[in-house]
Amino acid sequence: MALRVYTTRLLGRNSKLVLHGGGNTSVKTKIKDLDGKNYEVLCVKGSGWDMAEIEPEGLPAVKLQPLLALKNKKNLSDEDMVAYQKRNLLDIKSPNPSVETFLHAFLPFKFVDHTHSDAIMNITNRPNGLNFCKKIFGKRVSIIPYVMPGFGLAKKINEVYSLNPNIECLILLNHGIFTFANEAKKSYDLMIKYVSKAEKEIKKLKVKKIKQIKNYQTNFNPDEISPILRGLLSENKERKFIVSYRINKDLKYFINGKNVYNYSSKGTATPDHVIRVKPFPLVITPKPNSSIDDFIITAEKAFKNYRKKYINYFNKNRKKVKEKKTMLDTSPRVILVQNVGLFTVGDSLGAAKIAGDLTETNARVISSVEETSKYKFIPEKDIFDVEYWSLEQAKIKKTKKELQGNVVVITGSFGAIGSATYKIFKSYGAEVVLLDYNLKKVKEMQSKVNDLCIHCDVRDKSSVNRAFKLICEKYGGIDILISNAGTAIGGPIAEVDDKILRQSFEDNFFSHQNCASEAIKIMKKQNINGCLLFNISKQSVNPGKNFGPYGLPKSALLNLCKQYALDYGSFGIRSNGVNADRIRSGLLNDKMIKSRAKAREVSTEEYMKGNLLLNEVKAKDVAKAFFHLAISKKTTGAVLTVDGGNIAASLR
Repeated sequence: MALRVYTTRLLGRNSKLVLHGGGNTSVKTKIKDLDGKNYEVLCVKGSGWDMAEIEPEGLPAVKLQPLLALKNKKNLSDEDMVAYQKRNLLDIKSPNPSVETFLHAFLPFKFVDHTHSDAIMNITNRPNGLNFCKKIFGKRVSIIPYVMPGFGLAKKINEVYSLNPNIECLILLNHGIFTFANEAKKSYDLMIKYVSKAEKEIKKLKVKKIKQIKNYQTNFNPDEISPILRGLLSENKERKFIVSYRINKDLKYFINGKNVYNYSSKGTATPDHVIRVKPFPLVITPKPNSSIDDFIITAEKAFKNYRKKYINYFNKNRKKVKEKKTMLDTSPRVILVQNVGLFTVGDSLGAAKIAGDLTETNARVISSVEETSKYKFIPEKDIFDVEYWSLEQAKIKKTKKELQGNVVVITGSFGAIGSATYKIFKSYGAEVVLLDYNLKKVKEMQSKVNDLCIHCDVRDKSSVNRAFKLICEKYGGIDILISNAGTAIGGPIAEVDDKILRQSFEDNFFSHQNCASEAIKIMKKQNINGCLLFNISKQSVNPGKNFGPYGLPKSALLNLCKQYALDYGSFGIRSNGVNADRIRSGLLNDKMIKSRAKAREVSTEEYMKGNLLLNEVKAKDVAKAFFHLAISKKTTGAVLTVDGGNIAASLR
């Protein structure tokens, strides 16, 4: 098992062999069950596991003899195959074994390796792929025409092996490569040997570069059109997608090909990619020197045509299958904008990134084939079968969380309230972006979390603009802004220095205006609703003694919150606030608590519990208020008080 895990990881960490859950491996061994008996088992990669990071539990053990007992069975439905495999698991809590479990079982070798090598795809995905393979590989390799994975493929492989038991490698046209041996190292070495052979032959081919379109300028940047694309992806304003941008030399070459509309629509590099990137991308060609308004017209037309094309593809192919199929959404997962770059789409940032990585592989393989031949993949009907195959869809279908696909931006994110808010929104599936002024904390958090952490001074418009530009490039836009940053400044109002008072307005009013106005620009481009949430404070309606420098800008912020509700409600953009009081945080630290308790002439404990419920309010209580306002889709212009009860601070 240790050797199996080791060589699986070696293969999985080479992106030119497998990507994101692709490929599979197995080992045949003996394991003692709870009854004390030793059973011959096949430990095969489980569904959902990635070869690059696999652990022993990612290779569930299936009793081998029951699998071999079906060698002579003529047919087995997908449902029966999955049920039979699960029934013979040694541990029923294990993940589902690979759909290619029977194939691994039928090959009489201890170790079996399977990858979707770029080089193998390159030589097979062309009109003369079969003959090309025969020319390259010797008698120890059998070449199999495309068969959809499952029991049928396992039967075919068993038939081929029975006719030629001297083989050590299988090339599956338009699918991948299998190698096998009784030693882990030998099976691994065979994989490298035959992939290397393919790579050497490709280098010998005469190359004719793909003709490129004219390189021209547009009057917009990727971050400016990402929200437009994101909005067009959402058919009903409820389901939201993440849109991630990338560009590099290989992608630019692929996207800007004159014939990209043709070769990009012929299929993916290997069939299982289709479940994440759909059978064809959306290609958009902006006009030279086009403006944002020009792009909107071009993009709307392109989306309309794409949806029509996908519906036709579905209707045409569903008639060819016996089972009734329900059409998936018609939104593309890959958008190629010529002379701009690649935008990939997913229900989460992770899914969008996976679509991007797979598209880079597809671009490399298709471009290379087009330079030496014409790209050819499996028939459209076979692509459809894989896309709508329940066993493949099961890999990506998960229970959708309430805020999945939503992009949430939190300012002042590393304080007590910001951190608690981050946790609750993350737990409901949102993509959360953390903005903070403290550079040291930003760097510290960047090493702790996978989420985007940006150093941003919310008082500085240019700093806010840079941050939001980065957010649009990585996520496609913004759905919820939690404007939380601020400072607590005290002092008798008649005696406070003008400079301090003005500074407090910068910290506690204009910082919110800077972020909200930038968010509104993005939300209007998206046209899929939006939500502004402000951390206002009970000081806005119930000022405290010697706390005017803080309370005055907060009163202005309360009205700012209402003004946004008034001005942008017709765009489906809501604006609400939270009036919190006495929350232990970076603002209300021990020193501040003592000062405020003294001003109120009470003890610190009495100050913190000085509410109708006689209970201290915590940061997580404020975070819950933000969450409830975020999901209350018919609420705008409202302020939710979180202070344990204070009649003087209560609103309508």
